[in-house]
Amino acid sequence: MSKSKKHTSALSEKKGVPNPETSNKEIAKKIQERRRNVPEMEQLFQDLRSGNLTALSRAITLVESTAAKHQEAAKKLIQQCLPFANNSLRIGITGVPGVGKSTFIEQFGTLLTKLDKKVAVLAVDPSSTLSRGSILGDKTRMEELVKNPNAFIRPSSSGTSLGGVARKTRETMILCEAGGFDTLLIETVGVGQSETAVHSMTDFFLLLKLAGAGDELQGIKRGIMEMADAIVINKADGENVKAAQLAKTEFNRALHLYPVKESGFTPKTVTCSALKNEGIEDVWNLIENYWDLTRENGYFSQKRNQQNRYWLLQTIEEQLKDSFYKKPSIKKELDRQLELLKENKTTPFQAADVLLSLNK
Repeated sequence: MSKSKKHTSALSEKKGVPNPETSNKEIAKKIQERRRNVPEMEQLFQDLRSGNLTALSRAITLVESTAAKHQEAAKKLIQQCLPFANNSLRIGITGVPGVGKSTFIEQFGTLLTKLDKKVAVLAVDPSSTLSRGSILGDKTRMEELVKNPNAFIRPSSSGTSLGGVARKTRETMILCEAGGFDTLLIETVGVGQSETAVHSMTDFFLLLKLAGAGDELQGIKRGIMEMADAIVINKADGENVKAAQLAKTEFNRALHLYPVKESGFTPKTVTCSALKNEGIEDVWNLIENYWDLTRENGYFSQKRNQQNRYWLLQTIEEQLKDSFYKKPSIKKELDRQLELLKENKTTPFQAADVLLSLNK
């Protein structure tokens, strides 16, 4: 093939117009400086309290940061926000992938904003165990709610946290409450044994189910239903209406097998179609009944005390774990023990004993 033909090939590249180096470098430098610098705390707090969503986003980013200087600033910010927190209804929403959580939350959140509620959606995406990355695509799935002036959607990565929550979900909840949001929707990762973490930080625990998915018995066995304050059979539309009604009956029967809840509230099963926006009001009526009952009998404040207790214990565990792995002597010995483990010269139990003895 001749040289001229090579140049006219569809696969050949043409030299583009180069970007001005000076402007690119200046912009990059400004972005790096902005990321490195800790925002002015008092101004950030005042902006957050005034309902500025940009300030709220920056505050959450600060809290989620693992940098030491950011963590110190985040603690002070949380301390400032605490007197203005604990004034919302915290609703945990969980269900298997594909059950329609995002569609349900969009319709449910829209209904709440029409009732003059300010809604914050904290959506937790699972992280890859290989790349540590997350898609964080909840804003694209909630196209209408994201444009609502009375709604705020914040996707976060679950990271290495178990229980379907991000590591800083509790702190984020406090920031949202201080920012004026009175209803928090915490969308969680999947369904499993560790969903107790979500249950421990919310006032009302909502379980989304699908009719005819074959998980009716599995749902009962997992124990997840025991924690649920309500079960919602989603996608009850079209040919699935009959199956949804049948599933509703079966789940209601199953709920009667469990002991009476401390709250005094009897969990119920309702059906809805988030796609067609049907039955969403029934879900909110159920939550309102729960809220009225638990505030009247004192269980609501008792549950909040339980949330704080769990938060304290979790914080202690996290800080102990962080301080353990940050010690230079631990880092050095850990590498040595991993090498010995690879050579079959020790066991995981012996290696753990050696490492823990250094922490005494």
